Amino acid sequence: MTDRAGDTPLYSIAVAAQLSGLTPAALRLYEEKGLLTPARSEGGTRRYSEDDLARLREVARLQDDGINLAGIGHVMRLQDENAELRRRLAES
Repeated sequence: MTDRAGDTPLYSIAVAAQLSGLTPAALRLYEEKGLLTPARSEGGTRRYSEDDLARLREVARLQDDGINLAGIGHVMRLQDENAELRRRLAES
């Protein structure tokens, strides 16, 4: 089996929807709201990575907790900033 980076775009929107338990419409909405940005093929087709799938699952979990999409956007940005700060600390 080949080891791939978590950010390698592998999955079409239909497969990503199935793997995440969401609908393709939800994935498009999350992208529209800036909650994730899937890669695009040369033809413009969305391609989702394992990292994208993990992010989709986190969005769905936060929605299940009753947080609206605007709030989820804030939470996700703070989580991203926290992860970046942790990476910087680890490097120093």
